[in-house]
Amino acid sequence: MPAVPSWLSDPLWDQFAALLPARPATDPSHPLGCHRRRIADRIVFDKLLQVLRFGCSYEAIADSTCSATTIRNRRDEWLNLGVFAQLKAIALDAYDRIVGLLLDDLAIDGCITKAPGGGEVAGRSPVDRGKQGMKRSMMVEARGIPLGRVLAGANRHDSPLLEPTLDRLEDLGQLPDDITVHLDAGYDSAATRDLLAGRGLTGEIARKGVKAPVQATQRWHVERTNAWHNAFNRLQRCYERKENVIHAYFDLADTIITIRSLIRQAWTLYRWDTRSTRRP
Repeated sequence: MPAVPSWLSDPLWDQFAALLPARPATDPSHPLGCHRRRIADRIVFDKLLQVLRFGCSYEAIADSTCSATTIRNRRDEWLNLGVFAQLKAIALDAYDRIVGLLLDDLAIDGCITKAPGGGEVAGRSPVDRGKQGMKRSMMVEARGIPLGRVLAGANRHDSPLLEPTLDRLEDLGQLPDDITVHLDAGYDSAATRDLLAGRGLTGEIARKGVKAPVQATQRWHVERTNAWHNAFNRLQRCYERKENVIHAYFDLADTIITIRSLIRQAWTLYRWDTRSTRRP
């Protein structure tokens, strides 16, 4: 079973490959010129997609085509080059040009997942008997396209993570004049309202003590995006210990979510000669 369908993985790889620097097939410094050939980048990229989607270990996904050490080394090499972050930025820009980001309404919420291995962004989970967990504070636009995130230990409250999450707006360039931020009752405080007012944002905050369906507003978009992220088992049960590696996997997941939404909406909005008669 493929980790990602071909109609999604092929364009994803084409853009990813365009960001990679040229590498010789063999090590030119070898004195006899017969060094073992370099494992193809596409093989390693597909392995990383499988790790992200299925949540398996590197040793479990390794086979005769690629070892676990090669997967880790190539992952770190691409991470140092900033390829994962670039890929997400390109996908977000393409979505904005073809479909359009709806930045008038934003939704932010936190989500707690398991982190059995601990690590730099793990903490005692209040919903899992004190076991190690991770919290992500996620910001999405009006259709649920992920815009940015902040990672912290599961024991952190949502409210203090709001400001660094809003800082991710600086990466989006020009913003609408009027932006409404939809938040749940966990953010219902004077400090949150002062923070939003200081940034020129309008807050649509659920009130404490009132049942959620009565005041759900537009927060369901971020809840759905959290569910999309949790479909990637590497993010739902994270064994990675380094924060930059976790961000790299999130960037890859955000890219998949964005490109998938782009392809599906473009199928409805546009026509082209090779357009499939069946919606992807």
